[in-house]
Amino acid sequence: MDLFNEGTDWPKALRPLIAKYKGKQHPLHYKNLYQLVVMVVLSAQDSDAHINKVVPPFFEKFSDMKALSKANTEQLMEYLAEVRFHGNKIAWLQEIAETVKEDKNIPKTMKELIALKGIGRKSANVIMREAGVEAEGILVDLHVLRVAPRLGITTGKDATKIEKQLMEQLPKDMWGEIGMAISFLGRETCRPTNPKHSECILSHVCEYCPE
Repeated sequence: MDLFNEGTDWPKALRPLIAKYKGKQHPLHYKNLYQLVVMVVLSAQDSDAHINKVVPPFFEKFSDMKALSKANTEQLMEYLAEVRFHGNKIAWLQEIAETVKEDKNIPKTMKELIALKGIGRKSANVIMREAGVEAEGILVDLHVLRVAPRLGITTGKDATKIEKQLMEQLPKDMWGEIGMAISFLGRETCRPTNPKHSECILSHVCEYCPE
């Protein structure tokens, strides 16, 4: 495979995908930025669908960052015991709440977000996209990790390298939406097995699509 499928004008090819999914909310069912931060931390190595089911009682009890900052481990365990790796995640949320203190202080820059426990570049890109601030990177989740190399726009299986390759290939005005758009394509169409080639709006530029 030629690196980046060199014959393809990727910015032009991917704009219809952005148009299809632009502004569509992340599959985590959050209602504000505080809830999103908590859910992003909890969803690592767990499913969005599972976290959506777990959090409603949690948010009734801990409605904002201030309430979360006052919670002890035992109280949080009562609501989050079903979450995978909940021990680590509870500790991370406690540290985040202790650092941020109030919802209004939730950071919206890459540098500040990744300084928080349990938040890496992927999570920070999600938070910044949903907050509507200028993108500083491109979201690379498990779906993007699968779909981008299939398309031929990136190579390899390393999220950091794939994000860098996407950023090199695409203009900055596409960064904020393209990661989530590719993720939705992966969730709905370009499935791990039996991808729906006939329904894919990128089949004409995709290296993975059979002739």
